[in-house]
Formats: sequence, structure tokens, C-alpha cells
Amino acid sequence: MPAPLPALQPLNTRKLSDQIVAQLETLLLEGSFRPGDRLPPERQLAEQLGVSRPSLREAIQKLAARGLLLSRQGGGTYVTERLDAGFTQPWQDMLVRHPELQGDVLEFRRMLEGTVARLAAERATEGDRERIGRLYTQMQQAHAGNERDRTSEIDASFHQALADAAHNALFTHLTGSLMNMLKGHVHENIANLFAAGDVSAQLLEQHGRVWAAVQAGDGAAAQAAAEAHIDFIASTLGTMREVAARRERTQRRGAI
Repeated sequence: MPAPLPALQPLNTRKLSDQIVAQLETLLLEGSFRPGDRLPPERQLAEQLGVSRPSLREAIQKLAARGLLLSRQGGGTYVTERLDAGFTQPWQDMLVRHPELQGDVLEFRRMLEGTVARLAAERATEGDRERIGRLYTQMQQAHAGNERDRTSEIDASFHQALADAAHNALFTHLTGSLMNMLKGHVHENIANLFAAGDVSAQLLEQHGRVWAAVQAGDGAAAQAAAEAHIDFIASTLGTMREVAARRERTQRRGAI
């Protein structure tokens, strides 16, 4: 009588190119490759994956057909904006035409960034903390040099690093989309906050509180610090709009 068969796992019969697609999609979802990034050269990527170049080429063609990668003749393969574009457009244009939506954006940021900061404090790896700390140091240096544009850019990178440290693919891409959207009309207002001496110093301190809480692994403190940061931005932008409106009224009166 034959011996009973041991418990066997089904053989993986998926095509190699489909396995490569799955691995590359994972890298895209987790943010290892970001929109606009150029993938490593085909030979290097094939060696890293331990696959043949024809199989890699087939996988890239499949991802290109899905709109996730873009191959340029003689210019390499790039990650498209597709994962982020649906969120960014048409909201970016709408915010330019309807500034009153800024309050809605800040309310969304408060919810998103508060949760992101809490999860970053609870889940960040040593590498994540090194990246966030490095960005905060760069923010301090840009602030000391009164580099408004650079400070604003680092601010966006700092928030993206927090989102990545939360280790949630949706938070990574939602934050990336939000930061891209803020490069327009709303981001210009945020950048103006850094140009104001006292306000700039307070914003720097607020980022420092978030970083300290993440470094300490204190999720509740990180969430509270992130939410307080957005509350301060909302309050300060509101005051700036009120002052601008008063100036406009004064100018109109003077013109009559």
C-alpha cells in the first residue's frame, strides 16, 4: 500500500514576467520608485532581480500598458504620474479658481497628517528616523539662511518622509499627491508663512516637536504635534487673508 502523500504546496506556475510585474508593482506602491523616477538600466535591474533581460522587458511592457511605466526610446524607463494624477487633477486647478477651498484642504491635512505622524512614531525603522532627522536638520539650516524656497521644499519632503515611515501605501501616495497639489496656489501661501520671521520660527519649532515625538516613539504626542501644526497654519493664513482684505478696502476707498 503506497504511503500517504505529505502536505504539498501548489507549484507556482505564473510566468516569470508576471512575477517581475508583481515585484515592481510592490516597489511602486511602497514608494521605492516615485512618479518621475527613472528605473535603473535594464541590465542592472535584471541582475538585481536575478532574471533575464527578455523577461524583464516583457514585464516593463506590461506595466507600460497599464500606464504605470513609460519607456522612452533611447532614454530609459520612467515611473508615470498615474498613481497620483487622479487626486491632483482636477483639484489643483479648482484650488486656483476657488481659494475658499483652502480651509477644506487644511482640514484634510489635519486628519491625514495627524494619523501619519502617529503611525510614523509607532512604526518608523531606524532608517526612517535617520531620514526624518536629516530633513529636519536641513530645514533648520535653510531657516537659518533665510532660504524661503528651499525651506518650503524641505517641508514637503519632511511630511513625505513621515508618510513613508507610516508604512501604509495609501498614506505614501496620498501625501505625495497632496504635496504635489500644494506646489500651486496653496503651496505658495504655505511658503509665504516661512518668509515671516516669527511665524517661520514657530513653524520650525512645530516640526521639531513632531520629529521629537517620532524619535521617542510617542504616537499620541506625534499626532497632537502634527494637528497643532496644521491648526497654526490655518489660523495664520486666516489672519493673513483678513489683513490683505483690509488693505484692499483701504486702497479702494483711496481710489474713490
